Amino acid sequence: MTSSERPFLSLIIPAHNEEHRLPGTLERVHNFLHSQAFSSEVLIVENGSLDRTAEAADQFARSNAGTRVLREPRAGKGLAVRSGMLAAHGEFRFICDADLSMPIEQVVRFLPPALTDFDIAIASRETPGAVRFGEPSYRHWIGRGFNTLVRLLAVPGLQDTQCGFKCFTAEAAQALFVTQRLDGWTFDVEVLFLALKFGYRVSEVAIPWHYIRGSRVRLLRDSWQMFVDLFRIRSNWRRGVYSLPAGRQPSLSIPEK
Repeated sequence: MTSSERPFLSLIIPAHNEEHRLPGTLERVHNFLHSQAFSSEVLIVENGSLDRTAEAADQFARSNAGTRVLREPRAGKGLAVRSGMLAAHGEFRFICDADLSMPIEQVVRFLPPALTDFDIAIASRETPGAVRFGEPSYRHWIGRGFNTLVRLLAVPGLQDTQCGFKCFTAEAAQALFVTQRLDGWTFDVEVLFLALKFGYRVSEVAIPWHYIRGSRVRLLRDSWQMFVDLFRIRSNWRRGVYSLPAGRQPSLSIPEK
């Protein structure tokens, strides 16, 4: 694909057991993208679903040009996102949760000309100007507790690593997703850890965020696994598991701890 044929934006939607939410999400995404002046593509990454998510994705793609469906037989959000990022063609590649807890219209705030001088832009529910709607307090405080550990152990300075809406330049996406290893929920932390280590510029964008029932995160088991993964990321770094992208040097501003 030549640079002139490359879409401006690739929207990557990981979809695991999303047969009920996915059709409505795809309609809203389609209507939004077709109202924009820039070119785009949509990649739905179905991974290990036990319902009719794959059929719903295929049905939509058959009648909507610019939509592709990728299949991953195993579950794992990190696996799905990695597959989508590396298969995408866009100059900018945006992870979009299937629940659209962030209104899709907010996407333009992560892209030029609204945002410039960045390699990665992450949605934040914590930076000034962000607003949460309808979130149970217990989920909020569990999330803040995990973020405190993230900042202490892996990614200092970033207030919200786990919001499911993130934008990468094509160069950053290729370098980081070829390198990262985790297939589960903690892939966000791993990617951002590597981004800071490799000297990529990360911006946080304050968003309006709506709590949507039906989260795929199992609080007790998944929270424990995510805690363990924080130490795995640090161990992987010390053991040289991650390959440094060509032309980059490790950032001296991130302490080794």
